Amino acid sequence: MSSTTQFGVVDVETLKSMSGLAFLEAMRDEVLPGPPMAKTLGFRLTQIEHGKARFEGMPTVEHYNPLGTVHGGWTSTVLDSCMACAVQSTLAPGQAFTTLDLNVNFIRAVTVESGLVFAVGECIHSGRRSATAEGRLVGRSGKLYAHATTTCLVFSPKGE
Repeated sequence: MSSTTQFGVVDVETLKSMSGLAFLEAMRDEVLPGPPMAKTLGFRLTQIEHGKARFEGMPTVEHYNPLGTVHGGWTSTVLDSCMACAVQSTLAPGQAFTTLDLNVNFIRAVTVESGLVFAVGECIHSGRRSATAEGRLVGRSGKLYAHATTTCLVFSPKGE
């Protein structure tokens, strides 16, 4: 039986059978496929441990808004991903989550000249029903481009 759906994403039964950390390690190691949207937006999971996740991304002109900078949606998506994975890495098999709140603070513009950027997420609290995390988007030199927070709802998928 395949562990992916017709869309190339991991099927629910595979996801429910693994801890969040094991699932993300398999995705990082390309044993399981990453989300198609990450390929489209040019970022990937590079490091994962319990409660922490790191992504790297290369902004391109395809991510630009009409003002000539990377669209805030790109920055928000990378930050949402690193924080969500930090939360997911704390979950036991059979647990799932969804984002309830995402707050992003844009500090400076991201451009092609920014080069490779890193989104680092850390889970601050992971409880039975909720989890919170924070994230930072930084350049190679450590320059801060944006920071964010999230609140997630933790639950057991239907059928559990």
